[in-house]
Amino acid sequence: MPVVSLAMTALERRASLSLAGIFALRMLGLFLVLPVFALEAAKFPGGDDPARVGLAMGIYGLTQGFLQLPFGMASDRFGRKRAIVLGLLLFAAGSFVAAWADSLTALTLGRALQGAGAVSAAVTALLADQTRDAVRTKAMALVGGSIALMFALSLVLAPALAAVVGLGGLFALTGSLALAGIAVVLWVVPPEPLLHTQQPRGKLSEVLSHAGLLRLDAGVFILHAVQLAMWMAVPALLVQAGLDKAHHWWVYLPAVLGSFVVMGGGLFPLERRGYLRAVFLVAISLIALVQLGLFWVADAPHISSLATLLFLFFCGFNVLEASQPSLASRLAPAHVRGTALGVYNTLQSLGFFAGGLAGGALLKHLGPQGLFAVCGGAMLVWLMVAWPMRAPGKA
Repeated sequence: MPVVSLAMTALERRASLSLAGIFALRMLGLFLVLPVFALEAAKFPGGDDPARVGLAMGIYGLTQGFLQLPFGMASDRFGRKRAIVLGLLLFAAGSFVAAWADSLTALTLGRALQGAGAVSAAVTALLADQTRDAVRTKAMALVGGSIALMFALSLVLAPALAAVVGLGGLFALTGSLALAGIAVVLWVVPPEPLLHTQQPRGKLSEVLSHAGLLRLDAGVFILHAVQLAMWMAVPALLVQAGLDKAHHWWVYLPAVLGSFVVMGGGLFPLERRGYLRAVFLVAISLIALVQLGLFWVADAPHISSLATLLFLFFCGFNVLEASQPSLASRLAPAHVRGTALGVYNTLQSLGFFAGGLAGGALLKHLGPQGLFAVCGGAMLVWLMVAWPMRAPGKA
């Protein structure tokens, strides 16, 4: 039996780094806005209505959720790069509309147009096309790692940048980063394989009848709903523990960076030894235990306990962020890979939207402990759904 090389080729490294760069540029622009959005949006006419501010903030996830699947299917039919460039152009256009907005309505329109640039499925599908199964999880980990790193970086940069350029300036920077992403697609990302013309065209029904893919779709919805919902309460707990909001990155950044070390030292060696299913299930269980821990400390939070729990959360989260899209791309037949990842990313975006919506309601009516209890219950449901999974064999 031939030995499969576990080292990336030069082409795989170039594809992985350049496509992770596209995600990083886009997500940095998005995340820069989030820490200051609610405060800055309140300055617009109508900004005294929390419901309208919440809609302006959350509508991005809604339009993104509706358009992930069409972009994924378009990438199967017309090519990955064309779909990505179109999506980044829409995202940039929405950013500049928001930058020039003089009312909350215009700001909401800009956010909706940003969400219409739903390129995650096409980017992930292109990365899957250009990497072998043996290194796919490693490639996806670069993408997941770039997203987590941009989130942590935005927490450091956003308040300082907002003080200098305001919310409009942050949106203008976001649009510029999206245009830089187009340059990366055209001149840095390797040429795409023409799978969409060499393979028979598949149907959406192939994806929606695949049990393994449906388990992953349910999982990514729950994971991102829990992620956004718990963040409705975590910042307040850090403040309650005595850490000023301007210094929250003191906890977030070490937790994210430390989790990368754990993921690199644990996930990839264990996957090579055939333990991917076990690692996957342990990561789900770990996040469920983190919710239990947050429930326990919510009454009297301490910085050390919160920092430990957030480190454990990011360990589980980054493992799942790396392994889930890798598994989805490996389980999906090549001719419907963009469609399968479109469904996957649709559920991811709707998870963000549902998490924000439900998290606020749970926090209002049940308090932080009720919120964390529901999040823990959701993770246990996912554990039961994921239990029958089987990791795909090595190609």
